[in-house]
Amino acid sequence: MRHRHRTTAAFALGVVLLLDVLRVWLPSIITIFGQAATTPAELLGAFAVGWFVLALAAPALVRRLGARPVGLFAAGALAGARLALTAAPGGRLQLWLACAGLLAGLVWLAATAAAVTRPVPGLALGLAANAVGHALLGTEDLVWRGGWPGWTLSVLLAGAFLATQAGLAAGTSAPAQARAAAGAWLAGQGRSAAGAAGRSGGAPAWLLVGPAVLIAGQLALSPALWTAATSYRHGSPDFPGLGLPPQHVPALPELAVGLFLVATFTRPPRWLARWLWPAALVAGAALFAADRAGWLAPAILLTAAGLGGCLALADAVPETGAASRADVGAADGGTGAGDRSPGAGRRGYAAVGGMLAFAVASVAYYAAYDLGYPNGAVPVGLALLVGVVAVAGPPAAAPALRGAALAWTTIGLMLLTALAGGIHRPVRATERRDVAPGDVRLVAYNIRMGFGLDGRLDLAGLTRAIEGSRPDVVVLSEVDRGWLLNGGHDTLALLARRLHLPYVFAPAADPVWGDAVLSRFPPRAAESWPLPAVGAPTGAQALGVTLDLGGGVPLVVVATHLQPPPGQGPVTQARAVAAFATRYAAGRPLVLAGDLNTQPGDPAFAEFTGAGLADALAPARPLPTSPADDPREQIDHVFVSPGVRTAGVAAPRTTASDHLPVAVTLTLP
Repeated sequence: MRHRHRTTAAFALGVVLLLDVLRVWLPSIITIFGQAATTPAELLGAFAVGWFVLALAAPALVRRLGARPVGLFAAGALAGARLALTAAPGGRLQLWLACAGLLAGLVWLAATAAAVTRPVPGLALGLAANAVGHALLGTEDLVWRGGWPGWTLSVLLAGAFLATQAGLAAGTSAPAQARAAAGAWLAGQGRSAAGAAGRSGGAPAWLLVGPAVLIAGQLALSPALWTAATSYRHGSPDFPGLGLPPQHVPALPELAVGLFLVATFTRPPRWLARWLWPAALVAGAALFAADRAGWLAPAILLTAAGLGGCLALADAVPETGAASRADVGAADGGTGAGDRSPGAGRRGYAAVGGMLAFAVASVAYYAAYDLGYPNGAVPVGLALLVGVVAVAGPPAAAPALRGAALAWTTIGLMLLTALAGGIHRPVRATERRDVAPGDVRLVAYNIRMGFGLDGRLDLAGLTRAIEGSRPDVVVLSEVDRGWLLNGGHDTLALLARRLHLPYVFAPAADPVWGDAVLSRFPPRAAESWPLPAVGAPTGAQALGVTLDLGGGVPLVVVATHLQPPPGQGPVTQARAVAAFATRYAAGRPLVLAGDLNTQPGDPAFAEFTGAGLADALAPARPLPTSPADDPREQIDHVFVSPGVRTAGVAAPRTTASDHLPVAVTLTLP
C-alpha cells in the first residue's frame, strides 16, 4: 500500500473511532452529568465546551514534543478509551472514560494535522464508513454491544487503527521525508496553484473537520435520520404528517452515501463547483432547519452532495516554499518532518478550532430545547461557514480516489448500505396473540430516548420492561429517532423490531423527537395535534390513533407528553389534550396515556377528570413512577372514557429509563 493510502486509511479509522466515542460522550453529558435536565443548561454547556477549549493546548504540545510521539500516545489512549467504554458499567465511570476518549481524540487530531496537509480523503472515507457501519448495526452503536461479536468487532477496529498508526510512525524515516520534501518542492516551483496553496498549508481543510462531523452526523450521513425520513414518505391521507413503517426499503441511504463520495472525489469545473456545492449544502441545511418532516429526504440528499463538494473544494494542494519545504513531504499524506513548522501549527489549531465549532454549534442547537429559543439558524450558519471556507480556499488538488478506485469504493459502500436496509427491515403488522374478547393490555412508558439510569443505551432492559406485561398496545414518550445529542439512534425502529410491533410516530419537538403508539392491532387512521407551548421550551403534541380490534370494534388511543412551563403545571396543555381526545374519539372507546407531568389532585390532572375521563390507575393509587430508582411522583397516567373498565394495574420496577412503565388491562364495552 502506498504511503499516502496508508495515511488516508489511518485517518479514516481514527475518524471512525472518534465518532464512536462522541456518540457515547454526547448522551453521557445529558443523562449522567446533566441528570436529564436537572443540571442548569448553562453549566452543562460550559462543561461540554470546556473539553474542546482544553484541547487548544494540543498544538503547542505537538510543537514541543513532536507529532509522532504525541500522536501515537493519543491514538493509544483513544483506542483504549473506546474499548473501555464497552466494558464500563455506566454512570460516572462512563462519563469520565468518554471525556478522556474525547480529549485523546482531539489531541490525536492535532498531532495528525501537524503532519498531514490533506485530511479530506481520510475524513470523507471515515465519515462514510462510520455511517455505513452504523446502518449495518441498525443504528445501535457497537460500543453498547457486549458478547463475543461486539467485542470481536471492537477489538478488530481498535487494533486496525493502532496498527496503521504504528506503521506510519515506523515507515517515515527522516531521509525519506527529506527526499519526498525536496522532490515535491522542486516539482511544485513551476505551479502557481501550489504557490497559492502555500499561503494556507491545508489549514482550511482541517478547519472543516469539526463542522463536517456535525453536519454528517446530524443530517447528511445519519442512518437514523435516513430511516425516520423514509417512514414519513409512506403515509397516506389517513396519517397526515406521521411516521409509519415503510412498505418497502427505498434508495435514500444509498443515494446519500453515493452522492457524498462522488461529490468529494470528483472535480467539476471550479467556476461551477464554487456556487453549486455551497448552494446545495445551504439549501439542505435550510430544509432541515424548517422542521418539516416531509422535507427530510431532500434535505439529506442536498446536504450529502453539498458537504462532499465543499470538502472537495477545500482539498487543497500542500504548501510549498523555502520556509516550509518539510511540510511538502506530507502532500500525499506523509508524516513527521514538518510537524514543528508554522504550517503545521496552523493546521493543528485549525483542526482543534473546527472541533470547538462542532461543540459550540451542538450546544447552541440542542440547548434550545431546554432554554426555548429558535435554533434553525444553527445548521444554516454552519453550512454557510463551510461554504465560505471552501470557496475562499486555494485551488483543489487532484482527487485522492479516481477512476476504478472511486467507482469500486462508492459501489461497495452503497451495496453495504443497501444490505443494511435489507437486514433491518421495518416491522410489518403481525398476527396478534389471542386475548379475551374486549380485553386489551396497554403499557405506557417514558423511555428517555432509550437510556437507562446508568447512562447506557438499554434496549434490552426496555424490551424486558415492556414485554413483561405482555402488551397489545404500547404508548411511548420521549422517543428519539436520530438526535446526534443522544447518539444518533432510531430508538423507535430498534424497539419496534425487538417487540415485533409496528408503530405510528408523531413528531413533537422536531421531526425526529416525539411520541409513538405501537400495537399488534392494525391502525386505521391517526392524527397529531400540536399543543400550545405556553412558555415550555420543548414542543408537545397529542397523537390520536384509531386501532381496529377486529369484528368492527375500534379503540382510540391518544399518546402525549405534557411539557409544563418553568415553575408551573401543564394546565393549558392538559385542557387542549382533553379537548382533542374527546373530539377525535367521537364517542368511541378511548384511552389516553403518557407522561403527563402532573399528579392526582393537581389542576392539570383535574382537566382530564373534568372532561369526563376516568383515572384508569385509581385502584392502585398511590402509584409513583418517577424517578425510577426511588419513585416518589405520580406523573405517568392512563385515562379512559366512560364504559371502559380497567384491571391489572402495575408499575414494574426497572431502571431502563428514569420513569417506570405503567400497565393496565382494558375491558371495552
